[in-house]
Amino acid sequence: MEIYLVRHTETVCEKGICYGQTDVGLKEPYWEQFESIKKQIPADAIVYSSPLIRCVQLANHLSESIITDSRLMEMNFGGWEMKKWDEIPEADFTPWMTDFVNVAVPNGESFVGLHHRVSNFFTADCIKNTSKPIVLVTHAGVIRSILCTISNLPLKEAFTNKVDFGDVIKLEL
Repeated sequence: MEIYLVRHTETVCEKGICYGQTDVGLKEPYWEQFESIKKQIPADAIVYSSPLIRCVQLANHLSESIITDSRLMEMNFGGWEMKKWDEIPEADFTPWMTDFVNVAVPNGESFVGLHHRVSNFFTADCIKNTSKPIVLVTHAGVIRSILCTISNLPLKEAFTNKVDFGDVIKLEL
């Protein structure tokens, strides 16, 4: 089975802003990058997308029929959403940086929380019971979580998986 992990293109957020589940738009122009991504995936693929607009917009360009699933959303950064990373109180930030896998962001989730919902989606019948290629249009955290599962990499090593805006990663399962 072929699975294509596609990260959305660059957002309108300035560098250094935490925007996990905040619904932010894409930086223009993006059509040329959309076309490049489309050339890398099979035309008959089943396309799943995070429901956030930065993913849905790309997914709709890749297919006339997409399936959105909230389990493909980026990490919930709770009270940190739309704040500058360097303005997050050290008392909150340091414990999370020390153990982002298990420590939840205030009013948000931990990486293991993200990993559990992503794993739930990834092992669902919708992925296992098809012969068609699958495309997941999603976010860096989700892709890193999947790559950890596929490669048996500990979650604390997730950031060794480089995932740039607009990346297409093909998996053969």
